[in-house]
Amino acid sequence: MSVSSPAPLLSSSLPDAAPIHQLHHYAYRAKDAEETRHFYEDILGLPLYHIIQSDVVPSTGEFCPYTHFFFRLRDGSFIAFFDLGDDQAALPSPNTPLWVNHISFRVDNKADLQAMKERLQAHGVEVLGITDHHIFESIYFFDPNGVRLELTAQRADEFQMLQESKTVHARLNEWTARKQQWRQERAEGKDRPEFKSN
Repeated sequence: MSVSSPAPLLSSSLPDAAPIHQLHHYAYRAKDAEETRHFYEDILGLPLYHIIQSDVVPSTGEFCPYTHFFFRLRDGSFIAFFDLGDDQAALPSPNTPLWVNHISFRVDNKADLQAMKERLQAHGVEVLGITDHHIFESIYFFDPNGVRLELTAQRADEFQMLQESKTVHARLNEWTARKQQWRQERAEGKDRPEFKSN
């Protein structure tokens, strides 16, 4: 079974893509607004910066009292949360490993990573890493809502990243071909090979 791409639209009839400058915010469900505020503001150092409260969801019109609160990063972007008042966190996706869905924040250098690791551990947060990804180094941990977070210190400079960018399409094409082979094997009733963790 093959997955087909949607038919391309005539580009001459469409406006150009508007420039997207940066992430404005990424929103998650929070179990408790104050517990989440303590973690992001008092431990991670991100100031609580904006709050929206309503009993009706503006985009859908449904009744669902909520507090939507935003923590500001240095570049002006935000990570945001919804407390729906029921003390429930979002459930993990049943078909996705816990390490897949996460958000990463950049810090200046490895020394900052180490300092944040020590700070988080002093507050009882379990931290994995420092992990070397060659172009950057990271630590990993979970917030009180079960959201996996990463702090990242970039090692590669702009030139190295530019060089890396020149091979990304070819590498993605290789992955797509590999997936196509797996699809073919599944169609023939063969099991997908097990992932190796090394």
